[in-house]
Amino acid sequence: MNAAAAVDHVFTVMGATYGAAWDRSLGTAPISDVKTAWGEALTDFMHSDDAKRAIVWGLKNLPDTVPNARQFRSLCRNAPSKTPVMLPAPTVNPEIASKVLEGLKAAPMVRVDHKAWAHVILADHKAGMKKSPAVVQMARNALQG
Repeated sequence: MNAAAAVDHVFTVMGATYGAAWDRSLGTAPISDVKTAWGEALTDFMHSDDAKRAIVWGLKNLPDTVPNARQFRSLCRNAPSKTPVMLPAPTVNPEIASKVLEGLKAAPMVRVDHKAWAHVILADHKAGMKKSPAVVQMARNALQG
């Protein structure tokens, strides 16, 4: 898609999205001049398919009010890139890694009571602390299941 075709597509979507507000935003300048200005604003998005995807993303994320060419360009610049930037894989020092693994193997297993909260609620309730019926029922349900 060349710049002229991209601008025509943008104008079509803008017209369909904003209707009369889009027509008013174009003003009284000759349409060829307006399209040239839009083409220049979108030049950065014509060099690759990934860059062109930014225009499509911009059209799918239009603001509530009609953007001008510069605002639309800024919107397109906020498009997420297709390929995430990858960090290089970390290098592992085998000596340090073996020490860490040895330490993990030697560490005692710790059991965690994931329902301790329910025991606390029921003990507090039994001791006379005010608890909502729903909270007491949830604690009971947790200990039954």
